[in-house]
Amino acid sequence: MNNMKQDNKRNYRFKNAFLNLIALVVFAVSVLLIYQVAQEVIETVKLQENLKSVNQQLKVLEEENAFLTTQSEKLQDPEYVKNYARFGYMLSKEGEQIFFLPEKSDDE
Repeated sequence: MNNMKQDNKRNYRFKNAFLNLIALVVFAVSVLLIYQVAQEVIETVKLQENLKSVNQQLKVLEEENAFLTTQSEKLQDPEYVKNYARFGYMLSKEGEQIFFLPEKSDDE
């Protein structure tokens, strides 16, 4: 009878130790998985911020591209080139004079 009690105690201790070990392993795996998920969330947030920044840069570049495409099309027209050169670089036609007028100030 005494021997049976000792066997039961050993079995109980063994089962208890085994369950504690399993609980420790499950806890460790859970912590590892939570850490990995947290790392993925942080990486996702960083990538979303980067995506917003890149999309803003893309929008600016698309606007610049549209402007440059329009300018390129306009520069194919000889009349536009003449007018652009005249007004942009103050070039004059033969016999034409260019006068620089003072700009109005806020006081006037």
